[in-house]
Amino acid sequence: MSYLRLEKAVMTNLEESLRRELLRTNRSGAYSASTLVDCNTRKYHGLLVVPVPELDDENHVLLSSLDCTVIQHGAEFNLGLHKYQGNNFSPKGHKYIREFDCDVVPTTLYRVGGVLLKKEVVFQHYEDRILIRYTLVDAHSATTLRFRPFLAFRSVRQFTHENNTASREYHEVDNGIKTCMYAGYPDLYMQFNKKNEFIFHPDWYRGVEYPKEQERGYASNEDLYVPGYFEMGIKKGESIVFSASTSAAKPATLKKMFDEEVADRVPRDNFYHCLVTAAHQFHFRDRRSGTMEKIDKKDERYLLAGYPWFKARARDTFIALPGLTLAIGEVDYFEMVMKTSEKALREFMTDMPISGKIYEIDHPDVPLWAVWAIQQYVKEVGKEQGYKMYGKLVKDIVKYILADGHPNLRLDDNGLLYANGRDKAITWMNSTANGKPVVPRSGYIVEFNALWYNALKFCASLEAELGDKKLAADLEQRAEVCKASFIDTFLNEYGYLLDYVDGNMMDWSVRPNMIFPVAFDYSPLNQDQKKSVLDICTRELLTPKGLRSLSPKSGGYNPMYVGPQTQRDYAYHQGTAWPWLGGFYIEACLKLYKRTRLSFLERHMVGYEEEMDYHALGTISELFDGNPPFHGRGAMAFAMNVAEILRSLKLLEKYTYKK
Repeated sequence: MSYLRLEKAVMTNLEESLRRELLRTNRSGAYSASTLVDCNTRKYHGLLVVPVPELDDENHVLLSSLDCTVIQHGAEFNLGLHKYQGNNFSPKGHKYIREFDCDVVPTTLYRVGGVLLKKEVVFQHYEDRILIRYTLVDAHSATTLRFRPFLAFRSVRQFTHENNTASREYHEVDNGIKTCMYAGYPDLYMQFNKKNEFIFHPDWYRGVEYPKEQERGYASNEDLYVPGYFEMGIKKGESIVFSASTSAAKPATLKKMFDEEVADRVPRDNFYHCLVTAAHQFHFRDRRSGTMEKIDKKDERYLLAGYPWFKARARDTFIALPGLTLAIGEVDYFEMVMKTSEKALREFMTDMPISGKIYEIDHPDVPLWAVWAIQQYVKEVGKEQGYKMYGKLVKDIVKYILADGHPNLRLDDNGLLYANGRDKAITWMNSTANGKPVVPRSGYIVEFNALWYNALKFCASLEAELGDKKLAADLEQRAEVCKASFIDTFLNEYGYLLDYVDGNMMDWSVRPNMIFPVAFDYSPLNQDQKKSVLDICTRELLTPKGLRSLSPKSGGYNPMYVGPQTQRDYAYHQGTAWPWLGGFYIEACLKLYKRTRLSFLERHMVGYEEEMDYHALGTISELFDGNPPFHGRGAMAFAMNVAEILRSLKLLEKYTYKK
């Protein structure tokens, strides 16, 4: 039986099926996403969602959905599903679903009387092309298929409504048509591998509603344009392949193209393979060559922070990079992403314009997380290769900070780093309301200084063994000063760490940021201090979905990420649970207690595995409510969460088989 298989009872129950989403990406920024029953519930959903750099830096929904209708003996059975205003669903095609399987590619089996129709969907890698294969598994009489495309041609952050500006013009191409609703957009090519008839019958479908936007207090309805429909006969055992793309396809190649894409997929037959597939979804190749036909060495590689709305963010990149690459044996992709990221870092450190597509490179902890990521690479490949690849970058980052090169990092005489975050969010806890940080972490920030101590010690160890021994000795001395000040500043009489200290302002909130100095390879804390911090994290922050962003015992605890956007902003880091933080918790546990806590940590991982067939299939949501039943919220897929779970699995495996 397939690992990701849902039966009719789940698929036909909209309470269950509409909360489950499915994501496909092409590893070049484009994606396809909807619910399992192909009823779009977000404005970000769409069958073909692509970047249009000629317009802006956003993704754009070209093809919202494609309704398939089965016709037999003049009777029509529409397999589509849309939600309209007033909680009306039409045409309720989900009732024909017999089962859904997502082992290799998402596959839906429909039964309409004696007709058994199978639908399989893939997004072609490195192409803006979605491919759908329809196979008539069984039929007792002549069968016709009708396909009705719903077009949007809009940014993912906007809506489209009926208007007179939209072009109704279309042109016939091989086995299909091409059309473009608005100037500036690329043509949308819709083609089949088989001859068909296109009937031009333009119409607007009005009042399509997106409940996920409604929940957030946003506008939630739009009108979609249908230019007409395609019709063709299909015989028992026959397969028809549909292609929607920004470039023309040769119809005769579509079947082979689909088969090649299927062969390139890793079967999602267990928890680990689901996560590997999810990891690949965050890959982003920016096509420097201007062509999609082949991979160019000049192409820049990134990791998108998540789907459907995140871009390549610098901090997320460095935190996620080891888990999404090294943990699954893909050292080469680590090096490709780091090459692109190093370029951006060096541009920032030398006050040059940032030439790539990596965002928030100016945040003060970003270079420190880059050092941490390189540290994980060195553990994987060895010190000599690691130093050869990135020794100079590590040294340059440390020297840059020592010289007070960063505009918002000040190295004080006590050896600690000071950063101003009162007016602008500068840490991963970055939610804002009314233009101000919800959690204004400023001054001496606990993870910034844990990262700094770790960077000093790591750089010193590399230089002592392979490079400048004088520099190594100097860094060791600086690390000792930092260590003493760290303990004096952050460790309180209750055995945990203050979150930040800014003059007389000390944040006593119990937050997960204190887990980092326990998990890092180099820590300013001794064993007893680490155990005390870890015990408090276990008692007050640990959930089946990672660590809470705030303890229930602390003021302002708000664990439910629900309601209008402003309400969500105030809850974002005030008690919600984050799986990526759980990765550092697991690492800290293993370092302190070795194999004695293996069974406890393995049981903890079950909380993530149950997410594989819930929320977004085969991946991990952005965050979770901090209270039971710990519902997944926010973005449907989040890179740091997937990365740290993969890294945790590798750490657990290491300790499981260690003699």
